[in-house]
Amino acid sequence: MSAPRNAAAPVAPNAASAASLTVNAVARHFPVGRGFLRGALGRTGPSIKAVDDVSFRIRRGETFSLVGESGCGKSTLARVIAGLDAPTAGTIHFADAASAEHRIQMIFQDPYASLNPRYRIGSAIAEPIRFLKLLPREAVLPRVHELLRHVGLAPADAAKFPHEFSGGQRQRVSIARALAGNPTFLVCDEPTSSLDVSVQAQILNLLRNLQRELGLTCLFISHNLSVINYVSHDVGVMYFGRLVEVAPTRVLFEAPKHPYTQLLLAALPRLDTRGRDRPPIMGEIPSPLDPPRGCAFHPRCPHANARCGEERPELAVEADGSQVACHAVSERRIPVPIHRSDGVAHG
Repeated sequence: MSAPRNAAAPVAPNAASAASLTVNAVARHFPVGRGFLRGALGRTGPSIKAVDDVSFRIRRGETFSLVGESGCGKSTLARVIAGLDAPTAGTIHFADAASAEHRIQMIFQDPYASLNPRYRIGSAIAEPIRFLKLLPREAVLPRVHELLRHVGLAPADAAKFPHEFSGGQRQRVSIARALAGNPTFLVCDEPTSSLDVSVQAQILNLLRNLQRELGLTCLFISHNLSVINYVSHDVGVMYFGRLVEVAPTRVLFEAPKHPYTQLLLAALPRLDTRGRDRPPIMGEIPSPLDPPRGCAFHPRCPHANARCGEERPELAVEADGSQVACHAVSERRIPVPIHRSDGVAHG
């Protein structure tokens, strides 16, 4: 499933340049071993930096995706942006935050767990409408039926329970429930990871069509680079709670710069490398209780030197507009490979 950057959902010309969301130096830390005795003694103790000093922007009407290995902090960051968790530090600014029209909704990873099994589908979709008082009571059911049709289901499905649907159908219900709140910003936390490949494509196409029709701005979370390549306008690669590379989708897939990004893309199956061994990413993610000095990736990086083990790199802007946090890149110690966009992430 491969698509160039311009294949993502188009946006209106007057909206493309305006930032809908600005994330500035956001952190989310979780204290370790907090308890009554520790609090009584006034001890703070160590903390896990699940998200550490992350900054980026999302343009109105576009999709910004976060990708990385499990445990890198992308889902934690999504929850902070969605307002489900409070940031430890930093700010999150929505351009239209003062407007009554600004709303965030979230589509979760597991459609089996995100729907209450005791609620009929119609009641689940109607809940945001009633809670936000968006419509008079008599208009709620017609709106539920309209939303079901919008996501490819039938109005009669409103009377059914979640167990009567397949995984893909449940995720369509979850999308309808999210749309019921009339969102301007949609957070999608791995919404297709638990679905079959054929069903994944249907849900991704549905999300792209809805984004185009409704002008939604999206944050998309995934560990699947094939999906990221298909849905994104821009991509942020996360490692150990920090962004190591941010770039337009086509730039990232054709010319990845950070060694971690290069290894992620090199591990993808490609038609022109069928039957060949793909290089694994060596080593393990460091323990969050004992983070390495300097660059967090340096214990696994084939290009690391002494500076990498002592000095943490910051995101720096490259000539093509991408941002990379890597001493080896800034010192031009590693070549930048060219990846053909038609050879990446088929399937």
